[in-house]
Amino acid sequence: MTTDIKPAHVVGGGLAGSEAAWQLATAGIPVILHEMRPVRGTDAHLTDGLAELVCSNSFRSDDAQNNAVGLLHQEMRNLGSLIMESADVNKVPAGGALAVDRNEFSAYIQTKIEDHPLITLEREEVTELPPKEWGPSIIATGPLTSSALATAIHQATGADALAFFDAIAPILYKDSIDFEITWFQSRYDKGDGSDYINCPMTQAQYADFIEALLIGDKTEFKEWEKDTPYFDGCLPIEVMAERGPETLRYGPMKPVGLTNPRSDEKPYAVVQLRQDNKLGTLYNMVGFQTKLTYGEQKRVFSTIPGLEKAEFARLGGLHRNTFINSPDVLDDELRLKTYPHIRFAGQITGVEGYVESTAIGLLASRLTAAEMTGRPFTLPPVTTALGAILGHITGGADAKTFQPMNVNFGLFPPLEGRIKKKERKLAYTGRAAADFVNWQGTGPAGS
Repeated sequence: MTTDIKPAHVVGGGLAGSEAAWQLATAGIPVILHEMRPVRGTDAHLTDGLAELVCSNSFRSDDAQNNAVGLLHQEMRNLGSLIMESADVNKVPAGGALAVDRNEFSAYIQTKIEDHPLITLEREEVTELPPKEWGPSIIATGPLTSSALATAIHQATGADALAFFDAIAPILYKDSIDFEITWFQSRYDKGDGSDYINCPMTQAQYADFIEALLIGDKTEFKEWEKDTPYFDGCLPIEVMAERGPETLRYGPMKPVGLTNPRSDEKPYAVVQLRQDNKLGTLYNMVGFQTKLTYGEQKRVFSTIPGLEKAEFARLGGLHRNTFINSPDVLDDELRLKTYPHIRFAGQITGVEGYVESTAIGLLASRLTAAEMTGRPFTLPPVTTALGAILGHITGGADAKTFQPMNVNFGLFPPLEGRIKKKERKLAYTGRAAADFVNWQGTGPAGS
């Protein structure tokens, strides 16, 4: 191993930072991983564990043939991702999605990091940009970057920090759910066919629920927060309801693909609950990110059939996320243009989602490792999921209108020739798989 060189520094022990530290160490690079918790907490984290999942426990679709995020899962597995390894080891039933026991997921990663001889974990807050004498460094502090470091980043980029609100869904105890009303079934019977608990609503119940959402007391924003936008992929349910009374029925409460065995009538709307831990004692409310006050959450959500006596392990919440204008301030290798010894990774770069954040941590670390060892590194083709999301944040997006983005086929180059709509997803993933194999076979690129 290459241990006669100065260590690389990674700031932030979330998904991207933990992945970056692991990838560097696996390449033989000594790493100092800086994590401010528990010295300094955040508004969303509950523990001091590495790679804590503060929102959903789902990594979304695991379908590598028909879904862009599932394709990204597979590419990261092929590159030895620690985050994906932990997700696979600690997965819980979730139909066609990849969901995890959040506590065991974090504990697995922390053990791996702490046991690696080339990784030193330092519990401290980094309040300034990594100095040049540190050498190559990666900032992966995520959307909850401390105010001191955020100020330093703002001063270094010379650009206004962008921000958006992210909401958290409630988690409840399984034994408080009424199974005389609810039933187990995955939409279209995917996965094991019974991975979700379903709470049915009639048209009248749905109408009353929507009204309660709209009039319920909400978290009040501070004056400086009022112009901060939401990320469309994580909208609070109240915001969706404000867009029209039927919006939720075409979103997280859609009743399609489900049959209530307790009634001959199709449900008008359905609230789904997804297992949140391996023991199966906790379930989260799928798509129910909310800014309702705690008291209103208990009142409104107890009107959902089957949840009349629900007890909550964690109520929903809302927190402000920050991210940089990556197309403007980063080069194509994720380096800060004004301080090229610093790379950025994770959600702070303007990607949205656990897997996307991790993917940028993986790429930032491999670019750093190549730089420190003098090995060449070829960027992944833009036809792959890794290349598509990287290309988007480093120049593919318009800096003037840059907003957080999940990986999706709209970020991939157009397909050649005329391809039927129903065959396009397979065409995208087939092309990506072939180009990924060729890229990985070039040596340091995928080694």
